[in-house]
Amino acid sequence: MLRLALRHGAEVDDKDSWNGTGLIRAAERGHGLVVGELLRAGIQRDHVNRIGYQAIHEAVWLGEDTPAYATTLRVLAAGGVQLDKVSPSAGLTPLQMARERGYDGLERILRTVTTADAPADPDGALLRAAERGDADAVAVALRAGADIEARDARRRTALLLASTFDRVAVAELLVAMGADPDALDDRHDTPWLVTGVTGSVAMLEALLPAHPDLTIRNRYGGLSPIPAGERGHVDYIRRVVRTDVGIDHVNDLGWTAMLEAIILGDGSDDYVEIVRILLAAGADRTIGDQDGVTPLQHAERRGYDDIAALLR
Repeated sequence: MLRLALRHGAEVDDKDSWNGTGLIRAAERGHGLVVGELLRAGIQRDHVNRIGYQAIHEAVWLGEDTPAYATTLRVLAAGGVQLDKVSPSAGLTPLQMARERGYDGLERILRTVTTADAPADPDGALLRAAERGDADAVAVALRAGADIEARDARRRTALLLASTFDRVAVAELLVAMGADPDALDDRHDTPWLVTGVTGSVAMLEALLPAHPDLTIRNRYGGLSPIPAGERGHVDYIRRVVRTDVGIDHVNDLGWTAMLEAIILGDGSDDYVEIVRILLAAGADRTIGDQDGVTPLQHAERRGYDDIAALLR
């Protein structure tokens, strides 16, 4: 809705009845994605409303010590807002507010981002922090001017590294700051495609707000449900079939997600459940491999009686 409003001419710096911006409102509620979108749209980052709060003050003083507010603080820090200004009304800095509230998690984040030295190599610091899952260090690197699309020697961006190593907090920050979910590395993987390998539903959810291209194919010509089917990632398959991804897509080997679950699976309960989920989602049970052998025939040949019964 915010993107739609901005595309149609909404004034990003409009004020509410408290003389506050949308950034202040979003920060107060812990809406990290909205905060990132507004910062990237050029909103006044450090505006003070009529009760004496900036966005970062409201995120702490009126927020909670939860992952959503942790992400919001990191996004504000990465976006370059003032971090240590005293609120005219509360008489406290954001760090002091967190301490006063007993918010240990938010206090730790604020202490890190306010005291860390700017890295000499922001791009390298960003990539290293993303790989090890240090979301605070990622915020510091972005604040220091790191290119959010910087690449390592294997052409992996920070978001692709976060997806590969399942660093969800890092991914949430990077997505809010506009990282590309479709950036290809030297193996033709993207952050989204990697989720089919790892089976991380949490990472899938973190990436969806970035609107990844679900049609990009991996180096085998497959979409994310295919490696997920091969690896027996039940929860991932259960979630991904509710996206627009093509569940009947055929890769370069001539296999669908259902065929991979049967041919490369072991017929155990997880693979039975994957076939059940795919069928319930409308997957075509008649699509055979390159030799025309159907999923049912493969299941029968392997003695996977439970899968064969579903397919009959």
